[in-house]
Amino acid sequence: MRALVIIDVQNDFIPGGALAVPEGYKIVELINKLQHKFDLVIATQDWHPEDHSSFAVNHPEKKEFEKITWKGREEVLWPVHCLQSSWGAKFHPDLRTSKIEAIFRKGTNPEMDSYSAFYDNGHLKTTGLAGYLKEKGVDELYFCGLAAEICVYFSVMDALEEGFDATIIEDATRALDTTDFENAKKNILEKGGKITTSLTI
Repeated sequence: MRALVIIDVQNDFIPGGALAVPEGYKIVELINKLQHKFDLVIATQDWHPEDHSSFAVNHPEKKEFEKITWKGREEVLWPVHCLQSSWGAKFHPDLRTSKIEAIFRKGTNPEMDSYSAFYDNGHLKTTGLAGYLKEKGVDELYFCGLAAEICVYFSVMDALEEGFDATIIEDATRALDTTDFENAKKNILEKGGKITTSLTI
C-alpha cells in the first residue's frame, strides 16, 4: 500500500511567510494533482508554542540562523514561525485537504525541535506516525513538501529506519539551501531511499 506524506505545506514556509522557502508556492498545485494517485494521504504541520527553544528571539544575544548547542545537540535558531493556531501555521490556502486522512503535528515540545514527521530531533518522542502507517498496512511512502533538505529529508531518513520503502518526489519539494539538498539526496540514496519525480508516479 502506498501513502503520500505531505510535509509542512504551511503559510510560513511559502514566500510571504516568516521562514519562506524559495518558490515554495510552486509545489502546491503539483501536490494536489498527486494526491489521487495514492491509497492514503497524510500531512504534517509544524506546531510551535511561543516559547519554543528553536526561536532565536528566545535566546538573548543570539541571531536567526545561528547554530547553538542545546540539550547536547547542535540546533539552528530560526525566525518565529508556525505558532500554534496562527495564520503561518495553517496549510497554504490552495492545498487541497479533502483527501488528507490524518494530520500529524510536530514541534510542540518547547524544549526540543522536531524536523521529522516521525520523531523529535533527539528521537525521544514519537509522533505515532510509524505505528499509524503500519496499522494501515502501508509499506511504501512518498514524500513531498517543505523544506526539502530539512523536514522532508529527516522524515525520509526516519522512514527508512522504520523499515518503510521511502521515496522523495523531487519536483514536489523545494529547499532553503540547494547545496544542502544535494548532500541530503546523497545520504538518502546511500541509506537505500529513492528519488523520483511526479512524472514516474
